[in-house]
Amino acid sequence: MTHFSRSALFCKWTDPHSGVISWLLTSPVAPMRQSFYFVNRSLTTDGRFCWFYAGYPPSADANYGRVLGVVDFEDDEVRVFPETAFLDGSPLIDPRSGEAYWVTGQEIWRRGPKQSMRAQLVNRFPDDLARGRRPYRITTHLTFCADGTSLNIDAQIGRDWYVGDAPMDGTPVRIWQHFTRCYNHGQFSPVDRDLQLIAQDWWIDPATGERGAIDNRMWLIRRGEHAFPILEQGSPLHTHEWWSSDGASVWYVDYSTGTWNVDISSRVPELVWPGGRCHSHATADGRFLVGDNGSYNWANGCRVTFYNTLSGTELNIASSLPLPDIGRDKYHIDPHPQFCCDDQIIAYTTTVGGEVTLALTPVDRLIELTS
Repeated sequence: MTHFSRSALFCKWTDPHSGVISWLLTSPVAPMRQSFYFVNRSLTTDGRFCWFYAGYPPSADANYGRVLGVVDFEDDEVRVFPETAFLDGSPLIDPRSGEAYWVTGQEIWRRGPKQSMRAQLVNRFPDDLARGRRPYRITTHLTFCADGTSLNIDAQIGRDWYVGDAPMDGTPVRIWQHFTRCYNHGQFSPVDRDLQLIAQDWWIDPATGERGAIDNRMWLIRRGEHAFPILEQGSPLHTHEWWSSDGASVWYVDYSTGTWNVDISSRVPELVWPGGRCHSHATADGRFLVGDNGSYNWANGCRVTFYNTLSGTELNIASSLPLPDIGRDKYHIDPHPQFCCDDQIIAYTTTVGGEVTLALTPVDRLIELTS
């Protein structure tokens, strides 16, 4: 793995309170450089390629118009691809090849990380379902099914929501269930190609502007069957869910109590990190977590925190991130920290230094400091 600490594209930053060191992408290739939404890794497994969202305020927003950029650590180059303007937080990286996948309009595309490579069409949402309507999303976050042959779909077009999958070979999209309320944040199970995690979410009626509510946040859907809730007493305070690495459980955040894990067979939830109350992520073995807190408020700054479950110790990676001049909401500027490269690196979005950019920090030092 080529280490980012030796890259001319990154600068060293030390948190003034905790002493934790991060490396910040400082290349002026784009004025705004965000890490991926936390359920999809920004880096390839070998650490050579680090992808990010590139934004050019005041254009575009969090739903459409940002594009993809990539750092190639072997060549120590950064590249931005203007043809990759994407919907929602759809981009996905193949962790082995370094290829990026994204959604634009009704279509799913991919391209490789080198400048000479060209974009290729992967699949397209059916015209007979779109009926000439412009999609709000086709997928919140693309994920691969367990055998790598398909990508998930959780489309919103008008007042219709569709959950299904898009085969990688270009054969027609398969719809698993149609809904008349918002289900999104779909994620394929890492071990079961016929199972997806989906979420009820807030939505705005495209015709009336009325706001739709959440009754029960977390659901599972199996191909050929109807969706069903994971918890009988699910709450609108449940949010930001993701699969465990073995597919046996689902992690989620409760805004009022912390980060939980629930076994999908027993349906028994366990509180793991009381301090993780916004966006969290865990290592494959579940022993270490990282999260952000305060990203919805920013009144007292936003923290990015590492948590060691073995010692019960928290450590701030970033103790107080300032609200950027462009605000939070338009571009969904939250840190969204995530473990990458077989849990060796944490990637997150930072606002220190007066700009929005990607930050990386090694995990081994965090474990040492909290053990």
